[in-house]
Amino acid sequence: MPEAIEIQLKKGVLGLCVLALLSRADSYSYEIASKLARAVDMGEGTIYPLMRRMQSDGLVETYFEESSTGPARKYYRLTDQGRASLETQLAEWRSFTSAVEAVVGKIGVPLESAGETEHDA
Repeated sequence: MPEAIEIQLKKGVLGLCVLALLSRADSYSYEIASKLARAVDMGEGTIYPLMRRMQSDGLVETYFEESSTGPARKYYRLTDQGRASLETQLAEWRSFTSAVEAVVGKIGVPLESAGETEHDA
């Protein structure tokens, strides 16, 4: 069961992670997938449908660049809409993780002792 939770958590933040990576530098799908595989142990196959959806949603745009090791690569870059979405998602993520940490960080401490009442929880 814990694996299912971990998978859902990863899927929930995958788009945010892609936007964050692209905010630093344009990239191609395999490079993005490799970075996410190392950072959050995300499967490579997950990234391709996400990139298509992000392009359809107007968050990213593509261009081709010649490669010294083979055919031209399709690169992704953030659009203005993608940058705005990143900022919104970051704010939501930080608020959410802070709220979760406020709850789980108090495990074993009665709510009243933590300065809250049952009504606040």
